[in-house]
Amino acid sequence: MDKSKYSWSLINNNISDNDKESLSNFILNSDRFTNGPKVRKFEEIWSRWLGVKHSVMVNSGAMANYLSIAVVKEYKGFEGEIIVPPIGWVSDISSVLNHGFIPVFSDVELGTLSLNYESVKDAVNDRTMGIVIVHCLGFDAISEKLIRFIKERNLIFIEDCSECHGAKHNNDKLGTFGDMSCFSFYYGHHMTTIEGGMVCTNDDSIYELLKLYRSHGLTREATDSLKKKFSQEYQTLNPLFTFAVPGYNIRSTEINAVLGLEQIKRLDSNIIQRRRNLTLWLDNLSPAKYFTDFKIKGNSSFALPLILLEKSETVFKNVQNVLQNEGVEFRVGTAGGGNQVLQPYLQNYKYKVVGKLNNANHIHHYGLYIGNHPELKEKQIINLCSKLNEC
Repeated sequence: MDKSKYSWSLINNNISDNDKESLSNFILNSDRFTNGPKVRKFEEIWSRWLGVKHSVMVNSGAMANYLSIAVVKEYKGFEGEIIVPPIGWVSDISSVLNHGFIPVFSDVELGTLSLNYESVKDAVNDRTMGIVIVHCLGFDAISEKLIRFIKERNLIFIEDCSECHGAKHNNDKLGTFGDMSCFSFYYGHHMTTIEGGMVCTNDDSIYELLKLYRSHGLTREATDSLKKKFSQEYQTLNPLFTFAVPGYNIRSTEINAVLGLEQIKRLDSNIIQRRRNLTLWLDNLSPAKYFTDFKIKGNSSFALPLILLEKSETVFKNVQNVLQNEGVEFRVGTAGGGNQVLQPYLQNYKYKVVGKLNNANHIHHYGLYIGNHPELKEKQIINLCSKLNEC
């Protein structure tokens, strides 16, 4: 179906005329465009908004994943296992593989589309170095029991918050519970910098490592004390060209940060409307036909989920036909195309599966999501639910 025919697209253009004016003014009046003061200002404002000490802006949410796993390697060594969910984005897994760790998959629960305490507990062993929790579609996957278990096992805890900007567990935002949290600002997310991402932490040492890995491993952005340490230990090296870690070049540009500084001003109001849309969606779907018992408390609803209760290819095909006829864009398998274990990129790498991935497979074959935009009208949502209930 041609994208121009969608009356309800997966992604709406959320770059306003004011955003464009701010970008134009910056480009016309600035003489610095690479990582600089605008990036640092956005990092500071984002940290205050989220409730963390430190944030490091990078060029994508995917590279935020890579940065976080690089830190695991610095702390835990060069081999071991990291527990990951089968429902998530490819970079949640590829970052583990490409840093030499073994991804260990355990099943998700339907209520959050994420790992929970039981699935994590079953997957942990003496080789486990860390865990990645993905807060899929804006649902809260945190529990006190899970947090306590992770701390008891001394695991590095990474939250992937790419789809949950502003979601909360109790009164704290998701992204403040892990040792690190990763965010994406890709076009069409809760807010956008066109391309961009952020890694957040409350740990000063992790923060220093994140900055090093972001920019080639160079010590230029390090604290004065760290610079002094390396200059004393490596006196034959030029301090401007001392590479402390095998880093990447994944810096953002000032242009991306300028857009982020504008977008964050309306982030909270957009999240409120997204939550309202999700509640309306679930209240009007038939609980006899679709799974509606999601953990909605504290959500920030990245998209509207639609998962059949029963396994029926005929009904699922009818659902897709209704969406196509109504001009509604959708993605089968929810986040990342469904069960990552089924993807071809894994086949040449070592990985493990603990237990049966029954829920992940059900989501893969009988689940999808559609776009959730602040601009959606109540009548649109109710009318579509009515048609879907007839499938």
